[in-house]
Amino acid sequence: MTTRRTFRWPSLLTESGRGIAFGGDYNPDQWPEETLDEDIRLMVQAGVNTVALAIFSWDKIEPREGEFTFEWLDHVIDKLGAASIAVDLASATATAPLWLYERHPEVLPIDRYGHVVNAGSRQSWQPTSPVLKEYALRLCRKLAEHYKDNPYVTAWHMGNEYGWNNRYDYSDNALAAFRTWCEAKYGTVDALNEAWGTAFWSQHVNSFDEVLLPRHMGGDSMVNPPQQLDYERFGNDMLLDFYKAERDAIEEICPGKPFTTNFMVSTDQCTMDYAQWANEVDFVSNDHYFHEGESHLDELACSDALMDSLALGKPWYVMEHSTSAVQWKPLNTRKRAGELMRDSLAHVAMGADAINFFQWRQSASGAEAFHSAMVPHAGSDTKLFRGVCELGAALKTLSDAGVQDTELKRADTAILFSAESEWATRSETLPSMKLNHWHDVRDWYRGYLDAGARADVVPLAYDWSGYQTIVLPTVIALSDEDTRRIADFAENGGTVIVGYATGLIDEHFHIGLGGYPGAGNGLLRDMLGIRSEEFNILGEEAEDEPAEIGLSNGLTTRLWQNDVTSVAPDTRVLATYVGTAAADWELDGVPAITSHPHGQGAAIYVGCDLGRHDITHLLKELNTTAPSDERAPDQRPGGGEINAATTTAAATTHDPRILHTIRQSSDGTIRFDFYLNRSKQPVAVNGVEGDPIIAHRCETDAVGYTLNRNAILIAKTSC
Repeated sequence: MTTRRTFRWPSLLTESGRGIAFGGDYNPDQWPEETLDEDIRLMVQAGVNTVALAIFSWDKIEPREGEFTFEWLDHVIDKLGAASIAVDLASATATAPLWLYERHPEVLPIDRYGHVVNAGSRQSWQPTSPVLKEYALRLCRKLAEHYKDNPYVTAWHMGNEYGWNNRYDYSDNALAAFRTWCEAKYGTVDALNEAWGTAFWSQHVNSFDEVLLPRHMGGDSMVNPPQQLDYERFGNDMLLDFYKAERDAIEEICPGKPFTTNFMVSTDQCTMDYAQWANEVDFVSNDHYFHEGESHLDELACSDALMDSLALGKPWYVMEHSTSAVQWKPLNTRKRAGELMRDSLAHVAMGADAINFFQWRQSASGAEAFHSAMVPHAGSDTKLFRGVCELGAALKTLSDAGVQDTELKRADTAILFSAESEWATRSETLPSMKLNHWHDVRDWYRGYLDAGARADVVPLAYDWSGYQTIVLPTVIALSDEDTRRIADFAENGGTVIVGYATGLIDEHFHIGLGGYPGAGNGLLRDMLGIRSEEFNILGEEAEDEPAEIGLSNGLTTRLWQNDVTSVAPDTRVLATYVGTAAADWELDGVPAITSHPHGQGAAIYVGCDLGRHDITHLLKELNTTAPSDERAPDQRPGGGEINAATTTAAATTHDPRILHTIRQSSDGTIRFDFYLNRSKQPVAVNGVEGDPIIAHRCETDAVGYTLNRNAILIAKTSC
């Protein structure tokens, strides 16, 4: 079992070394020398106290092979340090210099079609290339030797968004490494053949030297699913190994400073298995970019809920987000008035103790020239930069009030997330190719918010035994061990909510036999007290077929319905399929949602897909978001004499238009309440305890506060 590194947080250059970190990526090598003093003057004006430096500066540090130039970087760091601005110094390996590619084109990645991925963008190198690694580690050692005693460098920033451009490499180096990885994982060829099901389509291998990468196989040919899933794991592991090699090279020379790398967690992406990566950093960092449209704030909170779990409740770092629009989406919307402040403080509300942007000064050229920054093209006399200064002042207020080191109060419900299930739902061999585990997690998270409650998002691999309720939305892959953990959770009094496409395969993409869901050799099915035989899949591709099916409790399903043919005697049917469309598909009266007692707890089966609003309706119907002491026995999931204290999904409910979180000190003496308006309309909030210290876009009267659109209210209580 992997041992987690000790939590270490980077110091600031304040008198105490403490405070909320505020700043962003700084790229002075893009600008003439005379810009440096102006940048630092504006940073001080805005309250910036940290920058990430030299992320893409390999060619500036080593302009020619073996020729290292640190004078320019020394000059920048000295100027920043003199202004009390700490430096998070990068390993500078995110993009190799063109001279390296010209001299060693063999380091370039290969795509699944056999095409070379050419230089000119980021990470145009193979994670498994010994040549690239030799050059990269030499650079790391040179940086460590030069800056190991520099007092202004307070943290190391390894790489940048590992896997952004080289997550999938099909080179010969990758093939050799994949064969070695498979041998280490399985030990014997027989074990690999069993795991991969190679009896199908004559894919038996006689030795590990016959193992292939899942390259393009012509036409619409389908990749062997367990092989593809192992290739996903391999790609994650190769990049993690590269990160660790860089970190260890620096740490051997410079052991006294904390290490991190920026994850990429939003509900549009979760590139790596960050439950593993979190073990290898000293503090967890993330790059988060908002989702355009009405889900903006909710999506941010859902992503941050996973980040807080990855950090094990310790403070975590927003390494990048945007002041306004980005330039890399099909639709690059700007932020509305108040959203720069609201988004930044929302991250703090979800446990972050560092708020940083990409980037400090908006580029005048290059691929990201139209990506917003702290200082925009229009300069410092702008409403955007004034917003940055307003944010800096607010973060200073929170720092002085003692927010740093307080931890986000845990919810009573954990929505479980699995990177491996997310990878598995991308397979083109499933009953529907419209499955998306991470989006289902987001929909359930938003469903809880709409029901006036809040859930945490916790990796499946972590310990969630202390929660009262767990939700498994499209956790399609469950090992026997994880299925046993889930069953034990219910047996010990917890409530388990299992989604329609959960537990269909094991970690090797093998189908559990005997009916669905077959995880744990039928244990999951037995826990739920149901058995399904087929999947009913809907979609607009089927002309003149029903596009949706109604349920007896008024809900609607539009993608996937399980044909439940067996129900245990003690299973309670909460809803069935009804109506003309259900009859047309021979589902009329078939159980759609059930509840079954298991040990001291309950197992709820949601046998069909539901939209966010229907999830909210279901949660209210189940009464899992009400305070536990308000429930009657017949209102509890399962309907039996279940201990009410173990069935609640949230300790309290409130106005669903308000996102309410609490951060508190470990000794309980300090508490911060954060209130964010989720709606477009003003919302009244009464009964706020403590002293308001931030009231952004809020109005007050004798009764309480009115939170306008994009508002946030923060109150402090000291005991």
